[in-house]
Amino acid sequence: MWPSRQKFVKWAGLLLASFTGLYMGYLFADLVPEQTIATSVVNLQEIGKKPVLRVPVPKRQKCDHWSPCSPGNYAYRILTGGGREKLAKICFEDELLISKEKGNAGRGINIAVVNYKTGKVTSANFFDMWEGDHSGEMMAFIKNAPEGSLLLMATHDDGNTRLKNDAKKLVEELGSKEIWNMKFRSSWAFIAAKGFKLPDDIQKEKINHSDRNRNRYSGWPAEIQIEGCIPRSLI
Repeated sequence: MWPSRQKFVKWAGLLLASFTGLYMGYLFADLVPEQTIATSVVNLQEIGKKPVLRVPVPKRQKCDHWSPCSPGNYAYRILTGGGREKLAKICFEDELLISKEKGNAGRGINIAVVNYKTGKVTSANFFDMWEGDHSGEMMAFIKNAPEGSLLLMATHDDGNTRLKNDAKKLVEELGSKEIWNMKFRSSWAFIAAKGFKLPDDIQKEKINHSDRNRNRYSGWPAEIQIEGCIPRSLI
């Protein structure tokens, strides 16, 4: 009988403790406002949580520059073609002057002419240097650009095979240092000023040659780009 009596006392004590806890819970709920309980629960849930740092979305810049041009400057970005489907893009002051989307980009050398004073495009065209004789047409296009113009140029596919020496000489006179180094399917981007001088510290020209060991695409070099800011007070 003694072991059974001990067991009975233990069970009785357990039941008494349970009823006491339940009663105290109801009593606590009646005495403490619901809002206080809810706030305490939320605070307990927040313990141990790491703060979330939200990085603001970078503001888009003109012509997709990484950093903005300061006031009183034009923004430009020239992107050559790459592979068969990626045509050249020429952007000036956040306006696409030449692109696949505009339907005026093509194989060869793409050229956009911009009025420096107004910042507006006056003409844009591309000259195929693989089929047909368009080197003379390109020369005439450049010569017809008025004084005080910016000329922005980019290749897609081949810009060299049918480009004649007199056309290369004309581009050299505009300030190009790479035009004589052009090869089959070289990626080439260039910006020039006609009748005035661009600052020495801006990016004006870049070239990348086709190389079967380094080409990004099959038979095609990687596209390249130049970009920068041009002061509006040069002339």
